[in-house]
Amino acid sequence: MLGTKKTPNRYAKRVTRVEPPSLDEAIAAAQGLTGDIECQIEIASQLMGMPEDEVRPVVLKSAAQPRRPERAPFADRILDRREGAKVIVVERRRPRLAVR
Repeated sequence: MLGTKKTPNRYAKRVTRVEPPSLDEAIAAAQGLTGDIECQIEIASQLMGMPEDEVRPVVLKSAAQPRRPERAPFADRILDRREGAKVIVVERRRPRLAVR
């Protein structure tokens, strides 16, 4: 009798919702994992739970598009054509400790 403890009902009614990724998300994840097209098709189809024949055209289409390298949004402002790239140094100042 002393060892049994009931949990409140509000904890018992929690439900976790599981959603599969969208096709674009699955393809982006597969491209991040490997560069091989066939492996990307297999990974994306397993993530989506779809047959490989349905995923293949979309993966091939996204692989054919040229990728632009991602740049920092402020990189254009830092770059000056005459001087080249400017160097920015960020230092953290430590608080002074009182010695007794």
